[in-house]
Amino acid sequence: MATTASTTANTSLTSLASVTLEVGDPEAARRFYSAFGVDAYLRLRASEAHSTGFRGFTLALTVSNPATVDGFVGAAVDAGATVLKPAAKSLWGYSGVVQAPDGTIWKIATSAKKDTGPATREIDEVVLLIGVEAVKATKQFYADRGLTVAKSVGSKYVEFAPGQSSPVKLALYKRRALAKDLGVPADGTGSHRIVLGGTADAFTDPDGFAWEAAASLTCTQR
Repeated sequence: MATTASTTANTSLTSLASVTLEVGDPEAARRFYSAFGVDAYLRLRASEAHSTGFRGFTLALTVSNPATVDGFVGAAVDAGATVLKPAAKSLWGYSGVVQAPDGTIWKIATSAKKDTGPATREIDEVVLLIGVEAVKATKQFYADRGLTVAKSVGSKYVEFAPGQSSPVKLALYKRRALAKDLGVPADGTGSHRIVLGGTADAFTDPDGFAWEAAASLTCTQR
């Protein structure tokens, strides 16, 4: 997909300032995300944009221990989510994957394999992981627009440093590898159903993810 950018002066992207999910029923989505416990990290916007299959991204929660993973997975399921991968131990820790009623996929994970305390509702980190075709090229695309690379693993994975007030960290992963990790087919067409807010003017990245100036985004949740 062709990359587009605003022609106005504000071209420096210093952080991911907001994440807006486009949903068919904002009120139902608001109830779900409140029950799930992540409503403070999201904005919601009504949209009937067509989308099929994998939308090319996931939102990931990093928490302290397996009991907390189980708690978030349970809260999501009780609120109407579908389990894509039951919570289980892995080489890297303990995690589970659920899909919200609006179609957004969430991964809840911890690096701990054993509980060292009781379950909490605390979230250590929220990461927006977008699946891209060419990690190195997309890393350069965002670096050229002002984002600072915090971690890079060759052509496989990239994390960008969050801004001081950014609630969500942006990261890149190979699209097919991301789909495999989530337990879904990589195929998908149509809208990503997500809009990213930043300090720069509107543009679209090489994989079709749309950005808008954060101040112009309308929040229907708060």
